Order: sequence, then C-alpha cells, then structure tokens
Amino acid sequence: MLDSIISYFESINPITAALYATIFTWFVTALGASFVFFFKSYNKNIMDTMLGFTGGVMVAASVWSLLIPAINMSEGSGFTQVYPPVIGFLLGAAFLYSIDKILPHLHVNFQKVEGVKTPWQKTTLMILAITLHNIPEGLAVGVLFGGVAAGIPEASIAGAVALAIGIGLQNFPEGIAVSMPLRRMGLSRRKSFFYGQASAIVEPIAGVLGALAVTFFAPILPYALSFAAGAMIFVVIEEVIPESQQNKSSDLATLGFIVGFILMMTLDVALG
Repeated sequence: MLDSIISYFESINPITAALYATIFTWFVTALGASFVFFFKSYNKNIMDTMLGFTGGVMVAASVWSLLIPAINMSEGSGFTQVYPPVIGFLLGAAFLYSIDKILPHLHVNFQKVEGVKTPWQKTTLMILAITLHNIPEGLAVGVLFGGVAAGIPEASIAGAVALAIGIGLQNFPEGIAVSMPLRRMGLSRRKSFFYGQASAIVEPIAGVLGALAVTFFAPILPYALSFAAGAMIFVVIEEVIPESQQNKSSDLATLGFIVGFILMMTLDVALG
C-alpha cells in the first residue's frame, strides 16, 4: 500500500504532491474533529497520552526528516556545514516565538491566554492556538516536496510522504483538542466540527508556499528545513509538552511521547 502511494506521488508534480499531502494532514485533523458528533466528552488520560504522542512525532520529524537532511545538504564540513541548519533553526524558533507573543491565543488544557490583549472570544483564541501549531507542520511537508522539485538529491518523495503520514497521525488528537472544548463552551456540534477542522486549513497553504519557495530558491532548502524544525520544536516545548503534563496522567503522556518518537523515526528511516 505504501509503495503504491509513494509511486503515485513520484508520478505527479512535486508541488501538486505537496498540496495533496497537506490536504491529507488537514483531513486527519477533520477526522479528529468529527468525534464531536459521537462523544459528549473525552477521557483526559487518553487526550494527554495523545498530546504526548503529538510531541514525540514532532520532535522525531524535526530531527530525522528536517535537521539531518538539512545538515547533509549543506556545503562544507565541520562547523561550516552546520551553519545553515543552526541559522534556520534559530529563525524558525524566533518566528514562532514572535507569533506566540503577538497573536492572541488560548492554551487548550490550562486555559492560559497569551499574546496581546484582545476582546476576542475564548473560542476564537482556542482555534488560533491550534492554528499556530499547524503552520510549521504544513511548511515542513511542503519544503521537502519542494526539495524534490528543485532536484536536491537528499530530498526524496518517500521521505516527504513519511513526514506527511507522521504529521497526519499527530493531527488527529489536535482535531479532538479543538472541537471537544468548543462543544463544552456551548457551540453546536456542527460549529465545533467546522472550527476544529478549519484550524488545519493553514497546512495546505503553508505546504504549497514552502514548496514553491524552495523550487524557485533551491539554495534556501537547508535553511527552510531547519526553519520548520525550529518552529516545530518551539511549539512542542512551549505548548504541547506542558499541556500534556498538567494532570495526573503525566506518565501516560510521557509514554505517548516515546511511542510517537519511535513511530516517526521508524517511518522516516524505513521510507526515507
């Protein structure tokens, strides 16, 4: 099955492939959000475990799918070779840090509002929090496909597909994490689902933009890959891990992180 998927993506334009791959990651978010139609609430232990899983996938993807390829495709050796990944990583983390401080958003688990003061409703702030998570995820998938389009030897369709699968898997709990709290806030099931899936719409947008940017400016690929890695690691440390560790189920969240990390590492090594 996976071989057939990879063969199909190899047969189409890499930019189109980036669009399809990030539509898949959006779809999995929508699938998670659809749980609001079938359940009135969710088990907190399960949600924390899934958030831990999300963090594990994002960290492993940042290392194996983004940083290691960025280092391998950088010119020079020793400290010279690592300059582009370091610069890109710092820029990615700084970018998300800036958005985190400026864009008003509400943390899902511990109800903490961050960003500039705003009269926006809690529902809007919660949607923005998950949307913030999804920007680097879509960008990461897009720049890998863009590297293929640019003819970079270290970039492969198989590696990009592996990353898309990993990102898609960890998007499932994110869809639940938006739609269920919105339902508890009093929104209808339809509105809760709509806003839950809408939080991932930025992924296809970021994915296509990232792929196009790398296609036209191939030398930026090491910077773009590490930029996405820095942004994802910032999200994991700033929000995903703290949110998963707020309750008594912190051990389950840690185990979820380990499982997510191993799964993403295995996908990347086996397929990439």
